[in-house]
Amino acid sequence: MDLFAEQRQAAYNRVQPLPVRMRPRTLDEFFGQEHFVGPGKLLRRMLNADRLSSAIFYGPPGTGKTTLAHIIAHDTKAVFVELNAAGVGVKEVREVLEKAKQRLASGGQRTVLFLDEIHRFNRAQQDILLNDVENGLIILVGATTENPFFSVNSPLVSRSQIFQFQPLSREHIAALLRTAAGDAERGLGRFRIELTDEAVAHLAETSDGDARRALLALEVAVLSQLDEAGRPRAEPVMVDLTVAEDSIQRKAIVYEGTGDEHYDAASALIKSMRGSDPDAAVYWLARMLEAGEDPRFLARRIAICAAEDVGNADPMALVVAQAAAAVTLLVGMPECQLPLSQAATYIACAPKSNASAVAIWSAARDVREGRTLPVPKHLRDGHYQGASRLGHGEGYQYAHDSREGFVVQDYLGVDKIYYSPTDRGHEAVMREYLEKVRRLTEKGRASS
Repeated sequence: MDLFAEQRQAAYNRVQPLPVRMRPRTLDEFFGQEHFVGPGKLLRRMLNADRLSSAIFYGPPGTGKTTLAHIIAHDTKAVFVELNAAGVGVKEVREVLEKAKQRLASGGQRTVLFLDEIHRFNRAQQDILLNDVENGLIILVGATTENPFFSVNSPLVSRSQIFQFQPLSREHIAALLRTAAGDAERGLGRFRIELTDEAVAHLAETSDGDARRALLALEVAVLSQLDEAGRPRAEPVMVDLTVAEDSIQRKAIVYEGTGDEHYDAASALIKSMRGSDPDAAVYWLARMLEAGEDPRFLARRIAICAAEDVGNADPMALVVAQAAAAVTLLVGMPECQLPLSQAATYIACAPKSNASAVAIWSAARDVREGRTLPVPKHLRDGHYQGASRLGHGEGYQYAHDSREGFVVQDYLGVDKIYYSPTDRGHEAVMREYLEKVRRLTEKGRASS
């Protein structure tokens, strides 16, 4: 490369965003994902042996999916082709597949197709890849922020190794920021930066595991302090906590109303209430509300949890949940946070029983799968004309005519127990009463 070409390349490199310039070039420079790229782990072993198979990289933004694909491009002996599913169609994909066939036939060289945002392809578009992936014509590496088991065709998923990327830790982000601040070739080291520990900690926390977001914030913090000509002033560029706070926007919560985060956070909320942890419950509630979740959805889930997981152990739980749902519809955000929090914490702290839920589930299974039970004649409606000729209602005993408020008679037609109250909370009182009723019933049956 001549001098002018080198200068042009250097100029081009400097206009690229810091996250692009600092993109790791080797696995040793790669931050995070040690569970599959660490020493001796699966993906590292596959790359070291140049035995990469089709794979799907799945995880939130800024965790290294595209970066790792570029490392693969550098290390593999196969031809590497990169496409973004959001910007290409069937025609472009077919051209890549045709060239891959020619390449394999002429020289035996395989092709790695990196398809970023693979979830953007619909099912029919994804099907185009299936035969060539199955036959080994191409090695597909797809990247997606959405759960591939929902967004990618099952045949492609079954033929691919799934690598789930996790958000980078605070330590990873902090190390990456310090590396970028000191790297004079690709980073910001030429500006003589004084980066405080408080600033690093703030950026590492607020970026929420997204390396791209953290590096962009650091670049803003530095470049905003240069003079009009883009040169640093005489004194070092100070990036302290105040500058860091001004250089990164409010944390963007990774959350899609129909994706993994939606269902995972809802699951965590319910399981926290069921597990009697009000602190966890209110955190997941806040996370979903801050991310823009429909509060009516949360009100419904809280009410269901009150009925399913608290039940008769504390009947007031359902009353509180119902009231919270009504107030949510009445006032909306942000005030509805208050009754929703009250209901979630009440349910978390209430005694638990799913006995009534188990009862209806068991009864419903018998209704679906067993023989339909006829209503016993003495329980049938006997008020209409002609009912007495059919024997309907005949022999029915009115419970309130008894001093106990209870009479021994058959209400189901078979001997079956669905509801077994626990000895927790109010259900203990119900259990005591029900045991008394069942003892009297057994005694009455034995004497008849």
